[in-house]
Amino acid sequence: MTANVLKRKLALRIKRKRRIRAKISGTAVLPRISIFKSNRTLYVQAIDDVAAVTIAAADGRKLGVKANKEGAVTLAKEFAKTLKAKKIETALFDRNGYLYHGVIAAFADALRENGIKL
Repeated sequence: MTANVLKRKLALRIKRKRRIRAKISGTAVLPRISIFKSNRTLYVQAIDDVAAVTIAAADGRKLGVKANKEGAVTLAKEFAKTLKAKKIETALFDRNGYLYHGVIAAFADALRENGIKL
């Protein structure tokens, strides 16, 4: 892809991200789960926006998973264990401007399968 196409894709993702973040905000009881995907790995964290702290986080590099659907499912299982240890059963899902498709959808579905209500 050309540089102009890549700039436009990034600008559209940031626009979607800002639109989503204007509507949702996490608390200590109902944290915001934010996901970031790069070409190589996935990162996820549960955030309390009121106190501006990260409650829990998971890193795909440390688990040795790639940024594909199988890696997203593995990351979601580990992240669900971390959330349950902190006694969090429900959360808000912040897709971070990414389309709800593929890896992002697989991660959210795996979280739901592991007992986290989104």
